[in-house]
Amino acid sequence: MRSRSSSGFRDIHLFRYNPKKGYIYILARDDLEVIVTSSGEWRFIDESEI
Repeated sequence: MRSRSSSGFRDIHLFRYNPKKGYIYILARDDLEVIVTSSGEWRFIDESEI
């Protein structure tokens, strides 16, 4: 039986730091994009925001 906990992890396809705006952009799959700010807050984003 497979562990269900391992199914929550995704490969990171792109990881980019923007020093001018101070955030990290992570693309984990075609429809999962996240921005992490310098304060540690994160949120899912729309492609139009980048």
